[in-house]
Amino acid sequence: MNSDAVVIDTHYNNLHFFIGLGLATSSSIFIGSSFIIKKLALKKLNDLGNLRASAGGYGYLKQWMWWLGLLTMVVGEGANLLAYAFAPAALVTPLGALSVLVAAVLSSKFLNEKLNFIGKIGCFLCIIGSVIFVIHSPKTEEIQEFSELKNKIFDFLFISYVLTISVMTLIIKIVFVPRFGNTNVVVYLLICSAIGSLTVVFCKGVALGIKETVEGGGNNFTNYLFWLLVVLSALCVVVQMNYLNKSLDIFNTSVVTPIYYVIFTVLVIISSGILFKEWEQIYFEDILGCTCGILILMIAVFILNAFKDVNLSFKDINLNARRRTSNNGVETSHNYVVNFQRTRHYQSTN
Repeated sequence: MNSDAVVIDTHYNNLHFFIGLGLATSSSIFIGSSFIIKKLALKKLNDLGNLRASAGGYGYLKQWMWWLGLLTMVVGEGANLLAYAFAPAALVTPLGALSVLVAAVLSSKFLNEKLNFIGKIGCFLCIIGSVIFVIHSPKTEEIQEFSELKNKIFDFLFISYVLTISVMTLIIKIVFVPRFGNTNVVVYLLICSAIGSLTVVFCKGVALGIKETVEGGGNNFTNYLFWLLVVLSALCVVVQMNYLNKSLDIFNTSVVTPIYYVIFTVLVIISSGILFKEWEQIYFEDILGCTCGILILMIAVFILNAFKDVNLSFKDINLNARRRTSNNGVETSHNYVVNFQRTRHYQSTN
């Protein structure tokens, strides 16, 4: 391959990377905004005295703002699906943490849900972690055409991963769900995240087929593998959402969200790495940078959810520090007086 071809190929890969990055970021913005718009619509209905959605009411279907929120979510999910066609899944999935940041900021602005000092730290960490991860994330992947996917998807390593996930899911469902499903938050989330990792790679295959067809690289709509991936994606989404809803129904959202994000992201990176070979052409320092970035994102998501109801501001921290300083000063003065009195008593007796 001559130098001109290498330059063109590099430019093509960089262009696709930035398109995928833009789609993933916009997806997080749309999805994060959709939660706020829907919440505003439901709050408006509740203020009017309508039956709440949690109690079986469907008055929100008559509310235009709720439909706007649904449309915003559809656009966000569509952008997320397209992002998988242009950028590695190892980049797209962790950037979903930005939707948590968007929802936290907008809820503070429009829902009067105060973003405390710890929440602001979480938002800052979310941005820092995302920047670090984007800088060091895989920029290219081995599979760039849908025709190449056929050989990879039936590869022994990927088939072994799918079988492992399937067997693990069955064991958890049969053995652990009846015993610990209602008491341990990890049980349902393991099933949800494991199946979700398959959802991502199947959806990425579907997105790759659509992109190649639109670009004129061949009509993949007549390919049986394309429709097999569509069916598998739909089945995995149904199972994933079912167990996620069960987990949310039993446990607190502030506990479910960070644990689900951590397990889901790790398994997606593993599954996409096995199928799409996203980590084969990446240096050790980039792997270390990605690890640091995703750890920061995980901490940020945990902080944003676990401490969102804590009423704490920077003034409170300063006040507590002053009180501690004042108390220490009193204790020091008291100890000085006691020691002085003991010394005088010793001198007088001797």
